[in-house]
Amino acid sequence: MSRLVLVLGDQLSMNLSALKAAQKTRDVVVMAEVRDEGTYVPHHPKKIALILTAMRKFAVQLRDDGWTVDYTTLDDPDNAGSIVGELLRRAEERGTSEVIATEPGEWRLIDKLRHAPLKVALHDDDRFIASHAMFEDWAEGRKALRMEYFYREMRRKTGLLMDGDDPAGGQWNFDHDNRKPAPDDIKTDGPLQFEPDKTTRAVLDLVASQFGDNFGDLEPFHFATDRQGALDALAHFVKHALARFGDYQDAMLDGEPYLYHAVLSPYMNIGLLSPLEVCEAVQDAYDAGDVPINAAEGFIRQIIGWREYVRGIYFLEGRDYTQRNVLGHKRDLPGFYWGTETKMRCVRQAVGQTRANAYAHHIQRLMVTGNFALLAGVDPAQVHEWYLSVYADAFEWVEAPNTVGMSQFADGGVIASKPYVSSGAYINRMSDHCKQCSYKVTRKTGEGACPFNLLYWDFLIRHRDRFEKNPRMGNMYGTWDRMDEDRRETVLSDAKRFLKRLDAGEVV
Repeated sequence: MSRLVLVLGDQLSMNLSALKAAQKTRDVVVMAEVRDEGTYVPHHPKKIALILTAMRKFAVQLRDDGWTVDYTTLDDPDNAGSIVGELLRRAEERGTSEVIATEPGEWRLIDKLRHAPLKVALHDDDRFIASHAMFEDWAEGRKALRMEYFYREMRRKTGLLMDGDDPAGGQWNFDHDNRKPAPDDIKTDGPLQFEPDKTTRAVLDLVASQFGDNFGDLEPFHFATDRQGALDALAHFVKHALARFGDYQDAMLDGEPYLYHAVLSPYMNIGLLSPLEVCEAVQDAYDAGDVPINAAEGFIRQIIGWREYVRGIYFLEGRDYTQRNVLGHKRDLPGFYWGTETKMRCVRQAVGQTRANAYAHHIQRLMVTGNFALLAGVDPAQVHEWYLSVYADAFEWVEAPNTVGMSQFADGGVIASKPYVSSGAYINRMSDHCKQCSYKVTRKTGEGACPFNLLYWDFLIRHRDRFEKNPRMGNMYGTWDRMDEDRRETVLSDAKRFLKRLDAGEVV
């Protein structure tokens, strides 16, 4: 009897564990574009188009490799509308009840497969460097699960940037060299862009008809949609941008959404690139003397360190992780996250490029949109849903820990040792946004004061009982206590007025 081999839209790898466990001569691959997966959050149209196009091309690759593939398009009249529904339909057609699958990257779909009326064998997703067991062993008995120490273990495991038992360059982390503000000139055109081919164009038309009202611009569409394109994008980044990536990875600049960032995470997260081959390409460039160590180390840390770490946290912490809210934040997500007007230029820039590109780099996500939501006390579940919706690289295993833990501190410090909040001064230092903003970043109170300045202190005082004894935050409370009492009252009253206007839906 044949078995069904499920391949999901973020599992587009020829070395997928489910494929390795199957027999090409008798088993049948099932791939399906289903409405359930397209609508559980309002995904950016570019994200949907990327996944569906890459799925269609991967199905062709599988057939060329000798696999039998039962593929269902989104507009197929017989489409069951869900992954489990499609498996049941194909099981009846093929006369089987057995399914081989690679573990999905979110609890929602794992649980659906486990409760399906079929014999589903879930295999570990071994495309990641750290298995669940490895991460659990590392986490066992630790008081704090800090990424830096996990990252060192991953360096040792992979041998990347190692000089025997020691780190290349004599230290593990060169992050202090990677915090330069925006450069005066940009010497790259950004990531490699691809023109839509016939397959992509058909998907774009389908997505426009089915998801045209979702937040986000569908076109122009320039993502790679197959493995060769993703490999070309990797080579382009290494040659043209990697050398300056380290220096400017935290910088933000008006009208420059990419700077020296790779924009390879969508390709890794759907399976077109493996994390190890990406890191090895960077290692090769460093070994050849083409890039400095702060660029190579900073990039590799994001992948074998942070990317692997947040996946470990997601599965270690369990199904309720996305609902955590230790700070008790309840404010609704402001409308300007979905494109309504705001006078805050940094937020407008980040949201605008998110709408246009389904992309914003990590500092825009953490220190602009995430920072504002945390300072304003927005419900972290709503923030989580927004990030999961609007970015092409967002899948829950990677997005939730970044949002719930790192950005919103809603997990109470599982990931971050302190909340990542800042006043407008940080944004001004790392960008040119403040120069043309309606607010004055140097103004702390009164008319035209930067909202980040007001909300920064308001947040700290609201949560003083929790944070004032944090060794990384004591100086902040010391600064507050040295302020004149009248000034403190003015800051808090101005913040209260701002939040009242925000809640009233006024343009802020």
